[in-house]
Amino acid sequence: MGSSHPSAGGAADTPAEATAADVAARVRDTLEVVFEAVAETLADTTAVLTAAADRGTPPTTGDLAALRPGLEHRLGRLGLVSGIGFVAAPGLLADVPAWLEWWQSGADGTVRPLLLDLDPGHSAYSDYTHWDWYALPRDTGLRAVAGPYVDYLCSDEYSLTLSAPVTVGGAFAGVAAADVYLSHFEAAVMPVLRELPGPACLVNARGRVAVSTDTRYLAGSLLRGPDFAAVLTGPDGAADHYGARLRACGSIPIVLATAPAG
Repeated sequence: MGSSHPSAGGAADTPAEATAADVAARVRDTLEVVFEAVAETLADTTAVLTAAADRGTPPTTGDLAALRPGLEHRLGRLGLVSGIGFVAAPGLLADVPAWLEWWQSGADGTVRPLLLDLDPGHSAYSDYTHWDWYALPRDTGLRAVAGPYVDYLCSDEYSLTLSAPVTVGGAFAGVAAADVYLSHFEAAVMPVLRELPGPACLVNARGRVAVSTDTRYLAGSLLRGPDFAAVLTGPDGAADHYGARLRACGSIPIVLATAPAG
């Protein structure tokens, strides 16, 4: 075909740098796919729990077995998701004090249930109610992104957990949630962040850094000072903090923090 031509300035054409708005939108789209799977799980769970309420008996782990085909399907469909399911509020089920109806993908690609001993006499992880992925949706009624953290309960991997509250009859019943390995999330969004002209990082509502191109802030560290939750709930979805620009990634509870180039 024809030879390439230099630009009017004499230099070869180069891709334009992405704007912060572009990057925030692409991060939003990446995580919204995961939240859509969480929403599907939430809808299935609500239907199961509502059916139990309509018959006038407390739900059991046997009722939650109806969620399994949908959970297996979502795991097979979404490569970014490593685990997905429903985590019951303590005391919700008639036959056990606590329960995770949780399915996850193995290293070999197989899908299997997570089998846990949640007896407080045997397990150090029997009380999951203080963890951000559970407490934030319970306390705020909103979706949450927790982590990154080492997920000792499910995988022993550095992960993010995306979760949303499940309510039945106006009462909190637990959370629908999905896990994403941090390495998989980094692979999906790091190239996007590197299109920005200056350093940037993605931070959750607690100030925990998820992914960063800024050498001052490593994944898992806390970025102190800004009120990230206020940025997420504010009318503009953006704010300035000592030269850094904070921008919500749409309705996803993640903030893009960018610093000037140079």
